Amino acid sequence: MSILAVEIPFSVASAARVDSESLTVDLADGRTIAVPLAWFPRVANGSPAERSNWRKIGVGEGLHWPDLDEDIEIAGLLAGFRSGETQESLARWLQSRKSI
Repeated sequence: MSILAVEIPFSVASAARVDSESLTVDLADGRTIAVPLAWFPRVANGSPAERSNWRKIGVGEGLHWPDLDEDIEIAGLLAGFRSGETQESLARWLQSRKSI
C-alpha cells in the first residue's frame, strides 16, 4: 500500500481583508487565497471594527484577532481547513459576548 503525501509550500501572510462574505489573505509569494467567512464563526460574528483588528502571528504564519480570540494558520487555509471549534464552545463564546 502506498500513501500519497502532498507537501504544502510554506508561505506567510502579507495582508488580510475581511468582508461580509469572505476572508481574503495576500501571501508573500504573490498568491491570494479567499475562503468563506462562515468557515470561521468567531470572525463572522465580529463587528467590522473587530474584524479589521488583526495582526500577524510571527512573520505571518498565522493571523490573530485579539478582540475575537481567534487564530488562523496560513498552512490551514492553504489546506482548506475550517475552524475546528465545536458548536458548544462557540455557543459559550457567543453567550460571553452578550454579557459584555
